[in-house]
Amino acid sequence: MGREQTIDVIIIGGSYAGLSAAMSLGRSQRKTLVIDNGQPCNRQTPHSHNFLTQDGKTPQEISTLARQQVEKYDTVEFYNDSAISGEIIDEGFQITTLSGEIFKSKKLIIASGIKDQMPDIPGFSSCWGISVIHCPYCHGYEYRGQQTGIFANGDRAFHLSGLVNNLTANLTVLTNGKANFNDEQFPTLKRNNIKVEESPITEIEHLNGHLHQVKLENGTSLGMKALYAAVPFVQHSDIPQSLGCELTESGHIKVDAFSKTNIPGVFACGDNSYPMRAVANAVATGALAGAMTNMELTSEQF
Repeated sequence: MGREQTIDVIIIGGSYAGLSAAMSLGRSQRKTLVIDNGQPCNRQTPHSHNFLTQDGKTPQEISTLARQQVEKYDTVEFYNDSAISGEIIDEGFQITTLSGEIFKSKKLIIASGIKDQMPDIPGFSSCWGISVIHCPYCHGYEYRGQQTGIFANGDRAFHLSGLVNNLTANLTVLTNGKANFNDEQFPTLKRNNIKVEESPITEIEHLNGHLHQVKLENGTSLGMKALYAAVPFVQHSDIPQSLGCELTESGHIKVDAFSKTNIPGVFACGDNSYPMRAVANAVATGALAGAMTNMELTSEQF
């Protein structure tokens, strides 16, 4: 695709959501460019689960096969780089990459994901995606029946406790400070034999990312095999907000039922716009975004 040519669609992000959107567009013969730097957020995760036909495969296996299948569509091209800025132009959108390349498109799909904000706890980042995990559906079965912790507080911790309690009877909530549960939540946790530990975490001991024990400020060490963590996040790309895309209270890009943002011609899919953070959901929302983008192009041209 020529640099001066205005193509149909630029997709920012080439992981599961972006590849799924690209397949929908490729099968509709739309000239599509996927800009991706090859650094997916789950690159440290050993295995992916809860995705039919792909259960237990590594994230790399799934994405490699997905890209190979998308590359068969001759209207889809890939550019290995990071998209760093975007602007609205008469033709649609102009995207500039880290290397200085400029691309133009009629429509834009943002599939750039989110960036987790890791706490300053030794060992936490090394275990992230391996034994410090975010989703019971993606990882919980593999840690069923084992000593497990939940690194969260308040409603989020209570919500996770209910889900994880079905997977193990050895469960402790680590609030990393004063617990923030209401008068109904505390008795429920106690009734289900879920312990609450308020002392802050000082270190996570592990071997190659596999959790061994959690050390606390009060000197206690808790033996654990898995720790669910609800960590804050930011958008991985600054482009959505620079274009004026509205965010939800949780920090996700706000989209409607058709994956449209509040900015005409801009769609979003995957982790950046949906709270259900899983490979299967990324693929599903990507397919929807691709189809809806094609529908909008069709309605404008037909």
